[in-house]
Amino acid sequence: MTFMMGLTLQEWRHHYQHNADTIFSMLTHHVAALDHADPAWIYLATPAQLQAQIEPLVRAWHQNPDALPLFGVPFAVKDNIDVAGWPTSAACPAFTHIAKNDATAVARLKAAGAVVIGKTNLDQYATGLVGTRSPYGAVSNTFNPDYVSGGSSSGSASVLARGLVGFSLGTDTAGSGRVPAGFNNVVGLKPTKGWLSASGVVPACRLNDTISVFALTVEDAWTITSLAGGYDAADAYSRHHPGLAPAALPRHPHFAIPARPVFFDDKRAEAAWEQALHALQASGATLQPIDFAVFHQLAEQLYYGPWVAERTVAVGEMLHHPENMDPVVYDIIASGENYRATDVFKAEYLRAELTRSIQQTLAQFDALVVPTSPTIHTLKEMAQEPVNYNSQFGTYTNFTNLADLAALALPGPFRADGLPAGITLIAPAWHDRALASFGIRWQAQQALTLGATGKAYPSHHTLLPPSAHHVRLAVVGAHLTGMPLNHQLTRRNAVLVEETQTAACYRLYALANTQPAKPGLARAQDGAAITVELWDIPLARFGEFVAEIPAPLGIGTLELINGHQVKGFICEPAALDSATDITAFGGWRNWLTHQEASHV
Repeated sequence: MTFMMGLTLQEWRHHYQHNADTIFSMLTHHVAALDHADPAWIYLATPAQLQAQIEPLVRAWHQNPDALPLFGVPFAVKDNIDVAGWPTSAACPAFTHIAKNDATAVARLKAAGAVVIGKTNLDQYATGLVGTRSPYGAVSNTFNPDYVSGGSSSGSASVLARGLVGFSLGTDTAGSGRVPAGFNNVVGLKPTKGWLSASGVVPACRLNDTISVFALTVEDAWTITSLAGGYDAADAYSRHHPGLAPAALPRHPHFAIPARPVFFDDKRAEAAWEQALHALQASGATLQPIDFAVFHQLAEQLYYGPWVAERTVAVGEMLHHPENMDPVVYDIIASGENYRATDVFKAEYLRAELTRSIQQTLAQFDALVVPTSPTIHTLKEMAQEPVNYNSQFGTYTNFTNLADLAALALPGPFRADGLPAGITLIAPAWHDRALASFGIRWQAQQALTLGATGKAYPSHHTLLPPSAHHVRLAVVGAHLTGMPLNHQLTRRNAVLVEETQTAACYRLYALANTQPAKPGLARAQDGAAITVELWDIPLARFGEFVAEIPAPLGIGTLELINGHQVKGFICEPAALDSATDITAFGGWRNWLTHQEASHV
């Protein structure tokens, strides 16, 4: 049976609609056909391990297919994340142990129907951005094997880029979920810290780790992350979503970019970045250069200060057995013993000060856009300068988790030598969905092939599904775009979704004696369709917005022309006795235009 390479989630769903019972035979043949000498893999599932996952899924599928949105989708897991009954090595054979339980994120993805087929290689203990620091071998770039794959999530990026899985999990402390995405032309979503549970993850830097997601499309990355994420009481650093961030970026976003980006004399990388900037402007974005000094200063803290001692803590007793560790990894982690407790406190005070400065800067923009990496190196070059070149890769990634930011690595214009060179969007914590909304538009605009599969980007494009952390609100009058009260929405991070109409069962009235002028909407048997705007407002800001609404207006539930129901403005019936029926105008703007024309 032929395995279908490089499928998106939608393509997997379409396949299994009529082939649900083929999942075991398909995935068994696929895993058997994989190259067991491929350094991207550390461990591959046995037929028994596949069967144990698949049999209950098939039974559940026949009972309720909608409950398994990832049914049958094969995925790979970085080998510092636990899969129950499978070995976890963190790329250190002496550390290897059999996991008792699935990591929380893995368990949630399996519950959604996905099937783990293998564990992937990494820079040992997730210490590196290169993909070469592993006793299981260096993972090469999927476009040119002379070059590095990026790390530490090297194997997960590689197998995904080649279409061997539907998605993969990595981790990201300093860029490990973004650099390999950029080097292999795939999407890397680095979620807000605490959204995806760290339960069952071998820590690198516990305060700055997060599971990350690799996918061929932004839409898939968002779906996977949403299913894997959520509060976990078993993880002391898990966080509830605060419901304060915007649901999307504006159609014409205002982006910050580094004023004088460094590329370490890599002219091809610099040229690809310039092409990306032109494409961003062509998409409608405005770009404003900013001083990047504070970002660079914070980035340097991760490896050139007491923060490295977090890695020392994570490794524990293994540090007393340097013969069992990669020498470069050992030297980095062992350096954490050179710091005192007082150094750590000083480092935290500095981190907080730099983070505040960064967050104040980013508050002026919709997001920051940077090159995912300023350069790339060959395997031979990396062997000569393993620390220096690794540091170069982290120029635009190392600060992100220290500053509690969300990030999305996206495929971008290729270098002149045929290697990928992506871009990364960065924004405050919990802006993940907003970044994904732009990422979908960007990926459709670029229309690059998917990973290293050679497959064309899908012609169908869908919007992100409605968010549980936002309220979709229909506005009909003074809150419309450009109207006097629209600021009550925009200053609460509400985002315009679309203009549409109500169902044809409403009447619209111009209310008397209101300032500014306002309409009233009322349901009626002999009504008509009325033009409205739909806005997504953060859930935690909705109550304060409603508190500003004066009588006789209020918020109720409106029916739209497509049959969907949303929250929207309604009016007390008593106020309509003195109001003017303007239903025939079909909307508030048309009425205002008529009024202006009649006074000319």
